[in-house]
This record gives sequence, structure tokens and C-alpha cells, in this order.
Amino acid sequence: MGLLAAVTGVAATGCRAWAATTERVVVDRFTGLAVGGMDPVAYFTEGRAVPGRADLEASVAGAVWRFRNDDNRGFFLAHPEIYGPQFGGYDPVDVARGVTVAGRPQVWLVTGQRLYLFSRIESRDAFAADPVTVLQEARARWPLLRDALAQ
Repeated sequence: MGLLAAVTGVAATGCRAWAATTERVVVDRFTGLAVGGMDPVAYFTEGRAVPGRADLEASVAGAVWRFRNDDNRGFFLAHPEIYGPQFGGYDPVDVARGVTVAGRPQVWLVTGQRLYLFSRIESRDAFAADPVTVLQEARARWPLLRDALAQ
């Protein structure tokens, strides 16, 4: 019984720690990497999540970004507002509801020439079904949510 309580307590703490992300750009709290170390430009050029290289990094907006090649690094540095995930990598469906939940690099969608990360597949599917409505609400709520996050 004591072991079950300990395991349950650790699991619950882990969930709270992940949900308590307070940065304006979602980063791994141990590595400082944005998008889980995936190359953000590759979502556009290759249509998939591709790991970036440790020797091809750049620091932008308080996060470390990794890239697959020099060209992708250059594209990102020229236009981080295009290639970086929208809403700082927070799930736009949750942002539309008024909360910040970190998106996962494996659950993503590029639409309207922008990258969106989602916390779960159901959010991505809801967004894909009606992106205009979700984005309208998320954009309205994002400034207040963003301002409440640490820089």
C-alpha cells in the first residue's frame, strides 16, 4: 500500500511539473531545448519531426533551437516568427480555452504557413476541423496568457 501511494504521488507530481510550464516559449527544463530538440524548419521542408544536431544550435527567445543543417538554421534565424511554433509551443486549443498546456513536438500541424504543436492528438484533430474558430479565440486570449508567463 505504501509503495502504491509513493508511486502515485511521484506520478502526480510529474504531471503537475509538466503542466506548470511558465516560460513564453516551451523548453525542456533540463536541456533548455525548444521543440524537444527537433528542427523547427524541417516540419515545413520535410513534413515531419526531424531531430536537430547538437553542433547546429541557435539561442532565440530564451530557448535553444537545434537544426538539421546550416540552411535550416539560417531560415529560422531570418524568420523565427514563421518557423517557430505559434503561441510559444503551447497547444492552441488549450490557449483558446484560456490555459497554457505545452505542446509536444510529435503532435503537430502546419497550416496557414505556421507551425502548431498540440498536447494531444484530440486537440490536433479539433484544431484541424475548425482552425479559423480556434485561432480566433486563441489569438484573443494569447496576449493575456503570454504576459502572465515568465520571459
